[in-house]
Amino acid sequence: MNPQKTAVVLIEYQNDFTSPGGSLHDAVKGVMESTNMLQNTIDLVQKAREAGAVIIHSPISFQEGYFEITKHPYGILKGVVESQSFRKGSWGVDIVDVLTPQPGDIVLEGKRGLDAFASTNLDFILRSKGIETMALGGFLTNCCVESTMRSGYEKGFEVITLTDCTATLSEEEQAFACAKNFPMFSKPMTHNQFLDELTGQAVQEIETRGYSA
Repeated sequence: MNPQKTAVVLIEYQNDFTSPGGSLHDAVKGVMESTNMLQNTIDLVQKAREAGAVIIHSPISFQEGYFEITKHPYGILKGVVESQSFRKGSWGVDIVDVLTPQPGDIVLEGKRGLDAFASTNLDFILRSKGIETMALGGFLTNCCVESTMRSGYEKGFEVITLTDCTATLSEEEQAFACAKNFPMFSKPMTHNQFLDELTGQAVQEIETRGYSA
């Protein structure tokens, strides 16, 4: 795994999910705690960034009134509207402080649905930067993470799903997605397994360049 051709895509690490007081936090906090996903992601991002991987944040946001989507939403977006989540200008829409984007990170604009590719320029960014491998973490495991995973797979990227950097509404959904769906469209790994492959390659490249010099 070449760090220079790898991107970590962080899906919806926003206060409405991540933080006490967030509109959807109570729904996901149980799985967040069981996977330790927030602390794992902090460790992941720090070490992946140091290794040379690209960090991409994929937040979702809507105007007050949710005019960007149908007047009669159903499914997961109905829940977003009913809970008044991810409203522009609100605290809930902000990326959680512990993962504040750093210089060199990329923050996608335009995500209004589930798949991080669908209404953003993610595909353009990945291809323009020569990315071959994308590692996914975030919310919800079996919703936005899974939708992005499937699209990345179809588009020809090597997709890594970070099982301990994801969370959803129940332990049953988390376990099923990681055990049954993820292996069909990605290479599921813990964040430590991913970092071992990523940093091992980084060390090898440094040693090779040093030897060549």
